[in-house]
Amino acid sequence: MKLFPRPPLKRALLALAALLALCAILAFAFPQQIFCVDSGNVQADSLVVLGGGSDDRPIRAAELFRSGAAPRILVSGAGDCEENKRLLVSEGVPPAAIELEREWRSTRQNAQFSIPLLRALGAKRVIIVTSWYHSRRALHAFEHYAPDLQFYSRPAYYGYQRTQWSREAIRGYVRAEYAKLLGYWVCYGIRPF
Repeated sequence: MKLFPRPPLKRALLALAALLALCAILAFAFPQQIFCVDSGNVQADSLVVLGGGSDDRPIRAAELFRSGAAPRILVSGAGDCEENKRLLVSEGVPPAAIELEREWRSTRQNAQFSIPLLRALGAKRVIIVTSWYHSRRALHAFEHYAPDLQFYSRPAYYGYQRTQWSREAIRGYVRAEYAKLLGYWVCYGIRPF
């Protein structure tokens, strides 16, 4: 019985499909290595706390403020910026060190609306504070809209260990974040890597 070799195109397509399946498995098995960008200990002129998430973001920003990472905090978030400001104050941040940006509706708008305020404050070096799974997209959005400023990422990790994914619905955030990364690249030209 003679075996016929598969045509080269069919083999290439099968290999590509297998490679894509492997990439998808790895992407969902190791999302923190893909999404999380942490610049480490850096000094900046201002912190920007992005709205959304839970209280993990303002708590992380207060921690960074108390450690001397930056002397000011810009809180960005339609609907939750007042609550985030209250959390910051309860964590020891003086109200005079907090500015509010109340207009955003997306990560892209966080960047677009916060950048003029940061420039008005004279900020040249800025630390973005958001959840770990959101840090790559947020950092790249700010860099895209203000390439003249230096941005860093110091994400919040609270309550997001793999053992808590189901209870905290992080699995859904991870799936959505892959779609959002692709969408921001295609729709706005914000490269994910």
